Amino acid sequence: MLRCRLLSWHKAALLHTCSRLLAADKDLLLKLRKKTGYSFTNCKKALDRFSNDIKQAEAWLHEQAQKEGWSKASKLQGRKTAEGLIGLLHKGNSAVLVEVNCETDFVARNVKFQQLVQQVAVSTLKHCHSTERNQTSYLKGFLAEEEFLQMKTEESLLKDLLAMTIGKLGENMTMKRAAWVTVPSSMFIGSYMHSSLPADTPSLANMAFGKYGALVVCKPNDHCKSNITELGRRLGQHVVGMSPSTLGSLEDESTGETETRMLAQPFLLEPNLTVGQYLQPHDVEVLDFVRFECGEETQTTQSNQS
Repeated sequence: MLRCRLLSWHKAALLHTCSRLLAADKDLLLKLRKKTGYSFTNCKKALDRFSNDIKQAEAWLHEQAQKEGWSKASKLQGRKTAEGLIGLLHKGNSAVLVEVNCETDFVARNVKFQQLVQQVAVSTLKHCHSTERNQTSYLKGFLAEEEFLQMKTEESLLKDLLAMTIGKLGENMTMKRAAWVTVPSSMFIGSYMHSSLPADTPSLANMAFGKYGALVVCKPNDHCKSNITELGRRLGQHVVGMSPSTLGSLEDESTGETETRMLAQPFLLEPNLTVGQYLQPHDVEVLDFVRFECGEETQTTQSNQS
């Protein structure tokens, strides 16, 4: 009788211990899955491989994902990337526009793809800040794909992040281009994103995503009383909608609907006025602009500054 009771007690204790271990394993598995985004199967394989050491498991998962991503990226290389997103990141006296392309609009709406666009924008902003100095005018520059490949995120090179995202989503992707602008305190940058997508996660809340984006460099005069944020948004909306090719000057006479000089174009929101005429009572001068359209044909743009 006593022996039976002891066996029952040992069995109950063993089951209790096993259930605690299983619960702990499940918690680790859920934590690793949430942190990395990899499948439950791969997360479990990693934890088993390293006896539930979550740091080693995470490092191994990233290493495997990178290998698989590069393998898949090499297989998909050359497939047309006509879709994607423009990303806009505006912080203080600096702003960037980036374009990252993929094969389908379905993938463009995926959070992991949007996180890639965000990382390209953040890296471009860091590059922009590295060029800052005591400036009295604005600075503008452009980056092309080959320049992105060696840029770093907090955890890896952008090219490795690109490969891992290709591996996860199964489409070819390209980091096409970026433009950055930084201004002194006497100026401001207007920005606008058209066909914008809502940020699906809080970590993307500082970004704007869409198919068309614009930055407009403005200098308010001493008597400017306008809401410069709203004015900058309106000017960016004009740049997106009317697609000017050059800035022009206030002295230019408009040629009508075919006009390509921004200041001589009919203002998108008040077509009875040119952009130059619209700006005069606001006491604001437009100095420059950048316009990105997702998928548009572009010439290779060399880095420059003003």
